[in-house]
Amino acid sequence: MPLQTWRLLRPSIVLLVILGLGGAYLHFFTEQPLSWPAYLAMMFFYALIFGVGAYAASLRQGNDSESLMLAGRQLPLFLAIFTMSATWVGGGYINGTAEYTASAGLVWVQAPWGYALSLVVGGLFFARRMRTYRFHTLLDPLEQRFGKRTTALLFLPALSGELFWTAAILTALGTTFGAIAGLDTPTAIMVSAIITIAYTALGGLWAVALTDVIQLLLLFGGLWLVTPYALEQTGGWTAAWADYQQAYGAAASLLPSREALGAYYWNWWDYALLLIFGGIPWQVYFQRVLSSKDADTAVRLSLIAGVVCLLAAVPAVMIGIAAHAADWTALGLPPPPDAASTLPWVVRYLTPSWVGIIGLGAIAAAVMSSADSSILSASSMASWNVFRPLVQPEASSARLGKVVQRMIWIIGVAATLIALNIQSVYELWFLCSDFVYCLLFPALVCALFDPKANSTGAVAGLLVAAFLRFGGGDATLGIPLLLPYPMVEDGVSLFPFRTTAMLSGLLTIVIVSRLTLRWYPPKQLKKID
Repeated sequence: MPLQTWRLLRPSIVLLVILGLGGAYLHFFTEQPLSWPAYLAMMFFYALIFGVGAYAASLRQGNDSESLMLAGRQLPLFLAIFTMSATWVGGGYINGTAEYTASAGLVWVQAPWGYALSLVVGGLFFARRMRTYRFHTLLDPLEQRFGKRTTALLFLPALSGELFWTAAILTALGTTFGAIAGLDTPTAIMVSAIITIAYTALGGLWAVALTDVIQLLLLFGGLWLVTPYALEQTGGWTAAWADYQQAYGAAASLLPSREALGAYYWNWWDYALLLIFGGIPWQVYFQRVLSSKDADTAVRLSLIAGVVCLLAAVPAVMIGIAAHAADWTALGLPPPPDAASTLPWVVRYLTPSWVGIIGLGAIAAAVMSSADSSILSASSMASWNVFRPLVQPEASSARLGKVVQRMIWIIGVAATLIALNIQSVYELWFLCSDFVYCLLFPALVCALFDPKANSTGAVAGLLVAAFLRFGGGDATLGIPLLLPYPMVEDGVSLFPFRTTAMLSGLLTIVIVSRLTLRWYPPKQLKKID
């Protein structure tokens, strides 16, 4: 075997041996009932992903911060499309699409087209400007326009969103691995987290991008393989769709209507706008935009990735319809214990065992493809926008590269601890997405497009948006409804107060900036060398 080939295969072989010995220990010494075919399949999948991630370290032109965070700004279009799509099409995206299709009707399946539109809007209005200025992170235009202190405030919703998203993804990844192989969830979470963190720290964005290619291909192949078997158990597509339409009526359409939504009509629009515009101010998105070869590539990859995201949701929707139409009792099978279990339940019980292993592996691939991206994104912001300006302003690029690698481990471990100890991670992640939309999006828009925006306006806009958003209450944080918003049912306002908070924050930045121009002149954006 040539030396170069052995060097490429060695990480995978070592990981296979470790996982094999670990599985044998769990099975024989702790008497844990492992499913060996499924465990072996997951072993090979994890070893393959880790090996590709380790190989990606050889593609980096250096160990500097730009190579780790942005792949030296040399990410080709096809690879950028894969990594952008795989990042958005995560476990929550696929599982949530099947869940809401089966339990709430297509009208509430907002994530696929909402996130697809966020990529399109981001590509048309944000990608070119961000790439032209050669920023390193989402927070760079905020730092240039509003200063370090204001950016530190805006960093909090950005970091918390990435951190809780990572924790939620690791929980889903560990749960999926556990369901496939029979591992207990904490063990599966730790194994999945260590592998994901390790190859991300080794290869940076190159590792994330290359592994995303495998993960996205496996996702598409696995879900499309599962779909016909699932529909066969329900009498075929025609019968399943007819049953679905009869059950949900007007709600069996993607288009909103008062007939389908009732009192929730404006609440539906509130969440729709949150998905579209709240999906833009995320470092995981701009990391791919900024790593592109040029501005034209950044625009194209956003538009094409939006289409890919829509296509990835199609089999998940069909599986959700099949789950709703299935007569589980007549089939002699246990029904899903809850709506969130729709996708893994269909894959496990409505398909042959070999198809089920591939399908569950596809779910694991979708989850892992988002975990590595989120860890790298949070580490990039913490290193570039916190450590560099506040701790060591004169740090070299090589020094920052080492800081990025350390931050990957720190943030990865922190997310793992959250995943192991907090049960409501998904609720916290949705809450952070909400805050990113209300608090961060207005500041980003003004930083990029309003030459008169200043730090005073940014702080005022943040305070106004926070007041209006928190005034709407939040069940996760135990905050009651504080402001007299209309359309209240069961103590919850259905008024679109999130969008109201976002628009109010945006207008406040514009108005206050102009009123304070004399005392606080605005700073201008400049290209980063």
